[in-house]
Amino acid sequence: MGKKFGGKFSPQDEHVSDIKVAIKTEAKKRKRKERTSQTKPAGSRANWLYLPALIMLFRSIGDGAADMSISLVISAIWALGAYLTKEGIRAEIAFHERQSARRPAIPRKFFAAALSGLGVAWATYYNDGHAVASLLYSVCAIGLHIAAFGIDPMKDKSIEGIDDFQQDRAQKAIAEAEQRLIEMSEAIRTLRDRNLSTRVHSFAETARDMFDRIAADPNDLSAARKYLTVYLEGAKEATLRFCDLYLQSRDEKAKRDYIALLDDLEENFADRTQRLLENDKANLNVEIEVLRERLAEEAKKH
Repeated sequence: MGKKFGGKFSPQDEHVSDIKVAIKTEAKKRKRKERTSQTKPAGSRANWLYLPALIMLFRSIGDGAADMSISLVISAIWALGAYLTKEGIRAEIAFHERQSARRPAIPRKFFAAALSGLGVAWATYYNDGHAVASLLYSVCAIGLHIAAFGIDPMKDKSIEGIDDFQQDRAQKAIAEAEQRLIEMSEAIRTLRDRNLSTRVHSFAETARDMFDRIAADPNDLSAARKYLTVYLEGAKEATLRFCDLYLQSRDEKAKRDYIALLDDLEENFADRTQRLLENDKANLNVEIEVLRERLAEEAKKH
């Protein structure tokens, strides 16, 4: 009776592995989407803000040079306002995703609301010449923009019991590590290989679990710094070299070796994150035990 072939490098085994990676990656993506479910709908609504700019642009076709110039300026103001709105929403999503974060340095949504009001005021005055009506329409536009998209985060988020210096160090390290992941993803995207893109994305999500752990407790940074710097930098450099080689040769052995490297990295990052959690649990157990001993001593005194 024939024996079914299988093994580490068999096509069927690779297919099953790809399915498992895809399922795990999708689960992590859904988990992250749940954190930002309130702000993402606003991001899609912001696309509608480009519509007035387009309408004004098309209406200006055929006008005289002066009128067309004014229409183009108004269109540019509205388009810039729409762009700043989307960027402000992205900044807000990033702010809410983190346990500790600085408020955005540039209040993008505030400037977007102001630009929307300015565009409405100018367009209204340009059409009917009434300054008071233009001002009222401008105020209404600003109010509607704020009602639809909210305002920028106004206060920093910090973790109680941890000083700002430690939190800033952790956020800086996370930002640098995130940039390495972005460079890896962009490099792999040039290969147009769905399997490789899925593997890199899965590793990136595992690494971001560690980032979340460090953001929640910046004291863990010292224990994980090597992962955020040395290992991620090595992974990025290996990815860039692999992409250069694979673009030229389509070497399947190099692809298998690279996937094996990603699997090893993902396993090690997940293991380190789990150990950080276990250390926190051990510290909690020690604190509980000390508290119980103190309570017992107090009970004996009375």
